[in-house]
Amino acid sequence: MTETAGRGRPRSETARAAILDAALELCQRDGYQALTIKGIAEKAGVGRQTVYRWWPTKEAVLMEALRDLALREAARLQPDSGDTLRDVRTLLEATFALVQRLTGEAIVGLMAESQHDPELSSRLQATVIGPRRTALRDLLARGVERGDLSDDDIALDLAVDFCFGTMWYRLMGRHAPVDAALAGQLTAALRRMLAPADDDARHLTR
Repeated sequence: MTETAGRGRPRSETARAAILDAALELCQRDGYQALTIKGIAEKAGVGRQTVYRWWPTKEAVLMEALRDLALREAARLQPDSGDTLRDVRTLLEATFALVQRLTGEAIVGLMAESQHDPELSSRLQATVIGPRRTALRDLLARGVERGDLSDDDIALDLAVDFCFGTMWYRLMGRHAPVDAALAGQLTAALRRMLAPADDDARHLTR
């Protein structure tokens, strides 16, 4: 199968997938600063010009790799079991597992680069950060509709910041893991933060 790239000739889907996978794997193994187009090409088994024909920079390769990975993992990143907090934990566990295994160094590197590149910042928000925030926000809003969670819109936005802000802080500070245990801790905290008002009343009368 082929698809037409934004520039140049139609590209082989096999080569494209190999390049995207190589970019994430090398970045996770060696770090963002060490990642080069030459290294990506060698690991993918293609020529450097093949990579440059389709992507102008390593940032562009990583952005497409992160977007494609999210599409492949969509079922785990958009759970709907009927239990809101179970789904929150599933989403966070899946996100954190990808961060540990494959995407953490790429995300941190791109975030650092975006601080002085407004265009990259906009693309990162649209491709990586925004969709993950939206998925969690929609999941929480669904919980409100079911009566599982408080209907405070501000609290929902803060809850999203709380979850992903903690993830970013740990990724960048490297002082604590981003793992399944953290997903469980965040879910338990959200249970308390977003408990419906009648639940709070029941706790006060006990």
